[in-house]
Amino acid sequence: MALKVVFRPRAEKDLLDIYAFIAADNSMAAMEFIRRLRQICHALEDMPERGAPREDFAPGVRILVFERRVTIAYRVVKDRVQILRLFYAGRNKPSAFREN
Repeated sequence: MALKVVFRPRAEKDLLDIYAFIAADNSMAAMEFIRRLRQICHALEDMPERGAPREDFAPGVRILVFERRVTIAYRVVKDRVQILRLFYAGRNKPSAFREN
């Protein structure tokens, strides 16, 4: 049975920030990039173990790299895949987790 993908509030903000950054140069490219990013996140419904475990971020966290520009941090909780954060272009991931 497929799991449900849920974007946590901070991940939703990350999506908006990524869109704004790319859209400053090209809004059409930004929309397409966000569409592909959401698509790969929703693909975790069927293969949630696809990402690498990263307990150094937080307990139960896994990461998946998208197009070498975004690191998707997520966790599987019961019947859901929680998208926790979306780190664009090498942002310092462990310290960003401690900010929350």
